[in-house]
Amino acid sequence: MILLIDTGNTRIKWGLRDCGRWIEQGALAHAEVLELRTHIAGRAPILRTLGTHVAGTDVAERISAALAGLAPPVEWIRASASCCGVRNRYLQAEQLGPDRWAALIGARRLAPGRACLVVTAGTATTIDVLSAEGEFSGGVILPGEELMRRSLAGNTARLPMADGELVALPRCTMDAITSGCLHAQAGAIERMYEQISGQADPQCLLNGGAAERIAPALRIPFLLTDNLVLEGLAAIAENHTPDVGA
Repeated sequence: MILLIDTGNTRIKWGLRDCGRWIEQGALAHAEVLELRTHIAGRAPILRTLGTHVAGTDVAERISAALAGLAPPVEWIRASASCCGVRNRYLQAEQLGPDRWAALIGARRLAPGRACLVVTAGTATTIDVLSAEGEFSGGVILPGEELMRRSLAGNTARLPMADGELVALPRCTMDAITSGCLHAQAGAIERMYEQISGQADPQCLLNGGAAERIAPALRIPFLLTDNLVLEGLAAIAENHTPDVGA
């Protein structure tokens, strides 16, 4: 049994995997980290724990403490020049976020031999280009949809924290803010999709906590997927000895 952990800015996603198949997956808020013990206690022995973290060392330390005595110490991966059929073209390979790196590997696993736009819509939205040959060409990072709405609410005098709907021509402030933020997300994704649209059978893989909110705004073909980071971690754990770090 292996335990895989994706520690984002807002949530901790986790999965248990055995003999090449998922046994269970879940998500917790940072404050609920101790609940990991409940989910893995009494399971078959966990032989390896692999994870990504972008939320800071304090959250990583709390995860390690929560798992003490139940699972091996977490191997926190970092990006490398190549892994599991993906080549990293970042100017300094190790500076690519470990979550983005794992998501690219997960995309390669789910769509082998296809050019992919790898979109993770969370606190931040990342949009990365992966060639059919497995080369990560580059990508962009922008504030996530909720963060955009919070920014307007926190930095303007009269605009609220909106919880409106996606509307073609909004006629109330809540819908105007929500629609604007969703169109901003969709527009960035669609512009980046142009990088692969001319290739044979391109694929846009959309995942993350805000994926279902963004999906109706998109005007390109896409596939909603489960956590690509966990898929990438599974590929690494089963096929490769990763670069790990603090």
